[in-house]
Amino acid sequence: MKSVNCATYEGLDAKVVHVESTLTKGLPSFSIVGMASTAISEARERVKSALLSNEFSFPPKRITINLAPSDVKKEGSQFDLSIALLIALDYLEDDLSEWFVFGELGLDGAVKENIQLYPLMLSLANQKLVSKVIVPHASLSKLSKIPNIEFYGVKTLQEAIDLLKNQTTISPSINAGEIDYPFYEINSEKYYYIKEYEDDFVDVKGQEIAKRSAIIAAAGFHNIIFEGSPGCGKSMIAKRLRYILPPLKNDEILDIAKLEALDFKEPAFRPSRSFRSPHHSSTLASVFGGGSHKAQIGEVGLSHRGILFFDELPHFSKGVLEALREPMEDGKIRISRVNSKVEYPAEFLFVGAMNPCPCGNLLDESRECRCSELEIQRYKNRLSDPFLDRVDINITMQNVNVDDCSSYSSKEMHKMVVQAHIFSKERGQDNFNAKLNDKEIEKFCILETQAKAVLDMAINRFSLSFRSIKKVQKVGRTIADLDSSELIQKKHILEALSYRRR
Repeated sequence: MKSVNCATYEGLDAKVVHVESTLTKGLPSFSIVGMASTAISEARERVKSALLSNEFSFPPKRITINLAPSDVKKEGSQFDLSIALLIALDYLEDDLSEWFVFGELGLDGAVKENIQLYPLMLSLANQKLVSKVIVPHASLSKLSKIPNIEFYGVKTLQEAIDLLKNQTTISPSINAGEIDYPFYEINSEKYYYIKEYEDDFVDVKGQEIAKRSAIIAAAGFHNIIFEGSPGCGKSMIAKRLRYILPPLKNDEILDIAKLEALDFKEPAFRPSRSFRSPHHSSTLASVFGGGSHKAQIGEVGLSHRGILFFDELPHFSKGVLEALREPMEDGKIRISRVNSKVEYPAEFLFVGAMNPCPCGNLLDESRECRCSELEIQRYKNRLSDPFLDRVDINITMQNVNVDDCSSYSSKEMHKMVVQAHIFSKERGQDNFNAKLNDKEIEKFCILETQAKAVLDMAINRFSLSFRSIKKVQKVGRTIADLDSSELIQKKHILEALSYRRR
């Protein structure tokens, strides 16, 4: 019996599959066992054709391919090459069990690329399960970004056979590549960023308070809701926010590329955070993920390390808004189905935009609101207090004025965010301020005497919940970072309190 390794998805992570083969005497047959999907079962015809096209005589034996463990369902066409190699090299005495082999075969023996190969490889690398891999040559440029793995690229089945025949003399096709973007280094860790701003804050006229809050939200990854009349710039600010977010580490860039591949997009490997904006008519499954047989990733999971933007916030279904409370608080999504239970990370910056009333004119000085008090109250009640309590910053947008002019550009705002990011990292802080736990709040969110007195007064006067108190401290920490202040001062707490929901 011979074996090589491959992998399949178990939820959102890769599961190692041992591909085993036996060729025994008996009536000629070819079977694949081990809960193989239709795509894998069809590999028999592709493997036969590939072998015969490369002048291999198909052995007149009873061929059995086993995919272990047998209690895990296997899916994907990446098993073709490993199955073909085991049949072609049955006579080889060398041990192949340390090799991972991925590739879909054409009928002529060509090894084809599979877009799902990258997230599989990244998951295996994160779990430290793989070191030597045979992959399609076309995938090398993408896979080169994954460190600590030896990749051997092949274009045809014959190249793969020759490679395994000469294991002792071959060398990897590529070494781990570097990300070619500007970066700065803190404590031996590189943080990459982009200096391009496709949508610039210079286009936003006026709205100085909203732009100031956008800087704070970006620097600390604080959830934020913009409320204002139609056309005042809520969506403009939300769409420009992604370009001023903090830089990314190498492993974070790889994680985002993995999500792009899971979303059936070509991974870009750019230090650019994701921006997901589902429509308010989206279903619960499309937003959070799910499925009857296989738990697919949803918009919340795809927004990991980026922005999740809900425009027309009160028009989202009650079920979606209430289910959003868990990932906003814990940074995780759990999907439970009969066939699978999956947990995946979902640390995102939530941005919401809403009108003050159904017609949108409640705060407009030049237009009359057509809504009754009952309609306005019903509209506001679509957002529950527990949901709103998870929002750090609430901003009421101003009316558009003819005298409004530009102030900050995205480049200037990004520079402020980067300086605050460097200041927090040099303090020894790993998480964004919005994601600090209780111990980290106690360690990093130190208030000066006057600031503590102001916070105590606010707690008594506004009956702040424990969550609200912590959020005020964390927003105050971010404002202090923007001022490069070690202590949270009175002015920082006062500004943080001004962003609380009234």
